[in-house]
Amino acid sequence: MTHRPEGIPAPNLADDDLVRELRHLHRTRHDAFIAGSEDAFETHTARMLELEREYLRRFPQAASPDPRRTRAGRRRAAGVAG
Repeated sequence: MTHRPEGIPAPNLADDDLVRELRHLHRTRHDAFIAGSEDAFETHTARMLELEREYLRRFPQAASPDPRRTRAGRRRAAGVAG
């Protein structure tokens, strides 16, 4: 097996693997920030950004926020004129 300290390049990951890697990075973000070295945090950040960019490239619709999570959307849901 080939050792890849940076991980498999994001464009080479299958969709399921990309999502799994992103979930893992988001779960470990706080620990990397609190307990990791500066180098570990920088590596974590670089990998997270690489994977997030690839995710948004593949799934551009994911960049649009859920209307229920915006102020205007919540006002509409509550029946408040905006």
